[in-house]
Amino acid sequence: MKPTIKIFPSTKFIGKNLSFTYADYRAFELWSSFMPRRKEVLNPIGTELYNIQVNPENFDFSPTIPFVKWAAVAVSNFDFVPEGMEVIEISQGLYAVFNYKGDQSNAPAFFNSIYTEWLPTSGYELGTHLQFEILGEKYNNMNPNSEEEIWIPIKKANISKF
Repeated sequence: MKPTIKIFPSTKFIGKNLSFTYADYRAFELWSSFMPRRKEVLNPIGTELYNIQVNPENFDFSPTIPFVKWAAVAVSNFDFVPEGMEVIEISQGLYAVFNYKGDQSNAPAFFNSIYTEWLPTSGYELGTHLQFEILGEKYNNMNPNSEEEIWIPIKKANISKF
């Protein structure tokens, strides 16, 4: 598990969002409501879809703590927002970028290994900016050959504990 460390630029998004927990995971519901309407966004940048997660402060990934998930596309501006959609912006930040290949059944274990194996030994700490996945041309959630990029917010670890 070797990520690439990258800076993601400030980016605007238009999409839909839904609050839920890992115990009551409703991402399918969110994406099912967004996908038929994604072409209503008139000023997209690229063709990628973004799965953005807004965690509450001090989120510990507990299965019963709610967070907000977004289904969105990057846009050049917020001049026209389709009815029933909202805007969100990701500020520039440092990220560990992981390439995930496989269907979604193995994704929870992959995320768990990022947070419990890679992060504690990486020299980085979890950042406070937004976590997201980029779902590009090779993404097909139930296909074993599906590919996506997982962007985990990071910051340099404070190695001085004195």
